[in-house]
Amino acid sequence: MNGLQQRLVRPCRTGHENSEVVAAVNKVANKYKSPDFEIYIAGSSAVTHFLKQSMIKDVRRFLLLAFITVGAFLFIMFRRITGVVLPLLIVILSLISTISLMAAFKAPIKLPTQILPSFMLAVSVGYSVHILAMFYHNFRKSRSREEAIVYSIGHSGLAVVMTAATTAGGLFSFSTSEVAPIADVGIFAGTGVLLAMVYTIILLPALLAIIPVKIIKNKKDRSEDTAEDTAIDRFLAKIGRISTGHPYKILIISAVIIVFSIAGIMKIRFSHDVLKWLPKSNSVRLATEKIDKELRGSVSLEIVLDTGKENGLYDPDILNRMEKTAAYLETFEVGKVFAGKAWSITTILKETNRALNENRKEFYAIPQNKKLIAQELLLFENSGSDDMEDFTDSQLSKARLMVKVPFVDATAYTKFLETVNDHLQKTYPDVKITVTGMSALMFRTVVHAIASMAKSYIYALIVITILIILLIGRFKIGLLSMVPNLAPIITTLGIMGWLNIPMNLFTMLVGNIAIGLAVDDTIHFMHNFRRYFEESKDAKIAVMETLHTTGRAMLVTSCVLSIGFFIFMFATMNNLIHFGFLTGLAIILALLADYFIAPALMVVVNRPKKAVN
Repeated sequence: MNGLQQRLVRPCRTGHENSEVVAAVNKVANKYKSPDFEIYIAGSSAVTHFLKQSMIKDVRRFLLLAFITVGAFLFIMFRRITGVVLPLLIVILSLISTISLMAAFKAPIKLPTQILPSFMLAVSVGYSVHILAMFYHNFRKSRSREEAIVYSIGHSGLAVVMTAATTAGGLFSFSTSEVAPIADVGIFAGTGVLLAMVYTIILLPALLAIIPVKIIKNKKDRSEDTAEDTAIDRFLAKIGRISTGHPYKILIISAVIIVFSIAGIMKIRFSHDVLKWLPKSNSVRLATEKIDKELRGSVSLEIVLDTGKENGLYDPDILNRMEKTAAYLETFEVGKVFAGKAWSITTILKETNRALNENRKEFYAIPQNKKLIAQELLLFENSGSDDMEDFTDSQLSKARLMVKVPFVDATAYTKFLETVNDHLQKTYPDVKITVTGMSALMFRTVVHAIASMAKSYIYALIVITILIILLIGRFKIGLLSMVPNLAPIITTLGIMGWLNIPMNLFTMLVGNIAIGLAVDDTIHFMHNFRRYFEESKDAKIAVMETLHTTGRAMLVTSCVLSIGFFIFMFATMNNLIHFGFLTGLAIILALLADYFIAPALMVVVNRPKKAVN
């Protein structure tokens, strides 16, 4: 491989530079491509460029569809233009503020942070719908705008603040991640949640106070209330009768589902196969797979050997060991991972030695004399070629060994890299070794991400549990509220296992949204249940009252948001399809948990005490 080829395969420092290189290569290739002369462009740079472009295109298109769908569903539920415009306005303002903060702190938008628009859509719509549902409900009865605003804020305002505090607290725990994009998700998504809360509590009531809201005439109003009573109220009443009338059956069925889900969780496999995110017919995927198969490797594993002394590479012993390592790696294969051709400074030295000896085959070898090695390398360097820069530093103390490897699942490199590291440690006890390159970096990123995410989820659950207990004010209710929070997450993970959906850097982030939305609905339910229970001293009555008030908003937000996320299932990339399916599913499961598990728990825990004779 000559110097030009070497420089072309080097990874660029920024995504913009990478895109420019790929565009330039494509432009050149298109000049010479013909039916009988196929040109394949593959490798990490090409895959990264196409992935970035596809993600941006898909996210923009389906986020727009999600906005349209959410808006349409909000209109159907509220039957008012303000019920559509105001929630979406809160979403847009929250998203603009969050993205602006990222720009101010120079945090780039990477693959993980591309979920921010969807997450802000979910959170912002949820907060505003809870306020608007109560506002319209009271406004139809009182016909007083001021009274309706005071009622909606008094009923749901504190719950919105509580949900924002717990969701943001859980997200901020991700800021400790060792993977920068995931840490950015935690920092900026958490900040975005707080901004959405501020807009909902301060700006939304102000807008409701000045924007005209049509008062429905008496006849239409009665028909509307009747329709709502027969549709939503009767549905919620039936849910309430089931959850309060059969609490033990519900809890037993839920326990069975959770156990079954845990069994599915055991089947989850960790994976980060970026190439498989692309459609099977995608040109970049086909080119990369063909080059991997035919030319044994489209990306590189880079090994840097540091002798620690100037001109350390004049030592024939070091060079001989490098030759043995190259020969060993070229025959090495573990599962899907194999090593193709290996290059280092020894390749240059052998070619120079052969050229100085009449190109005789037997002289394609490393000279075993330090002075001769120094002379030949100096001669090659003075010949005008700059290939030496690709394999060593100016002091000839460090050597680069580049090995071609396939673009496969990053987790498949576990055994391969362990074996390579063992070989290097044994072969070079006197040399400092650094293993890098795209394949090694992808593997390390996944390993660190898995560890960081697991730690962050534990921190998030601890933080959320403490905050819920403090905000609700009762230890027992606060602790029990974590059951309907955890149940949908466990069930979603179980379904992932049973459906063989891999856990990768993208699907891991579904938990951010799942935790946030599950906690939000649970806090709204528990907060209002506590209020009604203190008034009636009867858990069943408190559950029914909670469902008829907060239950309405929970139903609206869950329906709107699940549909908005299910739209992503029509994307072209598998990671977005899984993202939409799992997030929409988690939202529905969270609603079911708050409709059945939470009421059942409250009825069982708050059973009326028997009178003492």
